[in-house]
Amino acid sequence: MLAPSLQPSERRVAEAIAGDAENAIERTAQEIADLVGVGRATVIRTAQSLGYDGYPQLRVALTREVALGGPSAPDASDGTMLGAVRASIDRVAGRLSQTTSALTEESLEEFVRVLDESHRVLVAANGLSAPLGLDLAMRLVSSGRSAEYMSDTMGQQITAAQLGKGSACLVVSGSGANRATLEVIDAARASGATVLVITSFPRSAAAERADVTLVVAPIDDSFRDELVHTSRAALMLVTESVVALLAARRGDAARKARAVTLSVLSRSLSE
Repeated sequence: MLAPSLQPSERRVAEAIAGDAENAIERTAQEIADLVGVGRATVIRTAQSLGYDGYPQLRVALTREVALGGPSAPDASDGTMLGAVRASIDRVAGRLSQTTSALTEESLEEFVRVLDESHRVLVAANGLSAPLGLDLAMRLVSSGRSAEYMSDTMGQQITAAQLGKGSACLVVSGSGANRATLEVIDAARASGATVLVITSFPRSAAAERADVTLVVAPIDDSFRDELVHTSRAALMLVTESVVALLAARRGDAARKARAVTLSVLSRSLSE
């Protein structure tokens, strides 16, 4: 792992990471820097000297080496496909209660207020969070809160750059580190828009850039598990709850919008 061209400070970083790869996966660049006694830039340079684009890519590589290199953890199923499905659902159900542990009343109130009062809302999500973004935008519209969503990342950036003050960019990102999503956030911030983020990790780059963040504790306990299992169940449940809170705040307007939605749905059904 250690490259001969590393500077002394970079070598100390690399040795710290190599010596405790399990915990290094869970640490941010700043946490590694604090542990070693160097600047955050040194950690990033170390990752680049080792052949990675940056520290996030090094964390992914460590995850691949640690999590995928060894034997798989045994599951609690009975060896059948149905048993495996039941075991997976039981595992999720057993951890659902922890998903709200990092939410606060203040963040929820401000999040819903901005969502309600903004004259324009862009929903942005990429990678494995993209389906959640589409679902969230559709739920908002069906509740009377007009919202924009597009799957193309370039289109997201262009739209975000034109939002302006009084608008909101609502971002869903499990890892909070998706590069395309961060570029959308930066574009929205530069335009003067308020950035709302729903993510699983409070120290993620997305959370650090946000004006209001809802931290949804992941069903899987660690950053490594988040990368390996990539469950979005907790995020989905919270986004649905946020829309319900918004609908309650909007009162009659939301009820009228939902009546229209139900009318459209009824015409789409057939015997």
